[in-house]
Amino acid sequence: MSRLRRMPREQQPATRPARRRSYDQFCAGARALDAVGDRWTLLIVRELLAGPRRYTDLLADLPGVSTDVLASRLKDMEQGGLATRRRLPPPAAAAVYELTERGHGLLPVLAALAEWGAPALAERRPTDAVRAHWFALPLLRALEGPGGPAGAGVLDVHLDEGEFHVRTGLREPGSAVYGDGPADRADARIVLDAELCLALGRGEATFREAVRDGRIEVSGEGPLAARLRGD
Repeated sequence: MSRLRRMPREQQPATRPARRRSYDQFCAGARALDAVGDRWTLLIVRELLAGPRRYTDLLADLPGVSTDVLASRLKDMEQGGLATRRRLPPPAAAAVYELTERGHGLLPVLAALAEWGAPALAERRPTDAVRAHWFALPLLRALEGPGGPAGAGVLDVHLDEGEFHVRTGLREPGSAVYGDGPADRADARIVLDAELCLALGRGEATFREAVRDGRIEVSGEGPLAARLRGD
């Protein structure tokens, strides 16, 4: 028989209190932060704007996040109605996460944050990770903002850092906004450098000016390529 005895109820360690999940303020901003204010949540949204992603894909494109934190944030996003998890049919048979319609509604929020934070990208720190598709939001601002040249279509973008694609113009609700690598079928392709991409997002240059000056190379046939070239 074990000599260990149960501690009297009054001497047992107190249960760890549940994590506080709400600001408990009747304010739209506070409610929004209840849902997306935790660290990493909005960056997960950024990745899922590229379409359904596997857990391992998210982990690879969110350098610095721990596996426990990523799993916890994804669970919170599912419970909050921002994302769903489903299994792809064979032969893939992999589980993927994707944004709900409410999750996709965060695109203008992320675009505004990217615009606000753009001046902080004056210099790239030696410790900074980079992925090509992280330049999609500032580029979309230049393409679709006031005076932007883009019509509806799929555009491949080539930087020294890699290649990604963006969907411009009207998009079907819930469809991917951009994606890593070239598209299966693109209407046009552009080549530029990352510094110019950021300058376009900050409004320091316009897309048409950069094309005219030879800083953006446009290729492809059809209406979108013609609009980008200014034909």
